[in-house]
Amino acid sequence: MNEATPHPLTSQDCLVALMIAVSASDQNIRTAELVKIESSVNLLPIFAEYDIDRIRNMSDLVFQLFDQEDGLDALFGLIRDNLPEHLFETAYALACDVAAADGTLREEELRLLEEIRYELNIDRLHAAAIERGARARHLPG
Repeated sequence: MNEATPHPLTSQDCLVALMIAVSASDQNIRTAELVKIESSVNLLPIFAEYDIDRIRNMSDLVFQLFDQEDGLDALFGLIRDNLPEHLFETAYALACDVAAADGTLREEELRLLEEIRYELNIDRLHAAAIERGARARHLPG
């Protein structure tokens, strides 16, 4: 483990790291995406006991991994090792919400979402429903 993660990753750490990875996938973390991550952590029951200060640690971890050649594989390894399978669809839903938060899905975000679907073995029909829900929640007025 590195200095950014003084203890093993919690399920919530994994969810936060994946949201940050989606936001950072196009090399430009947008304000709308950060707001979506923070509001998810502040409002969703799964994060009720989460120390919001860990978001910085997870950001540092994701950026360190993205600087490495096989960093994305390492990130997915950490997530598979520390996130219970029953939360895989939750992880995908949160990732989709972050990708959709600024109203534009960029090529890098779409590729990462595809990789998440594959790595977490998200059923195609479930993924389509999750994606449709994210689009519906983030349509402009």
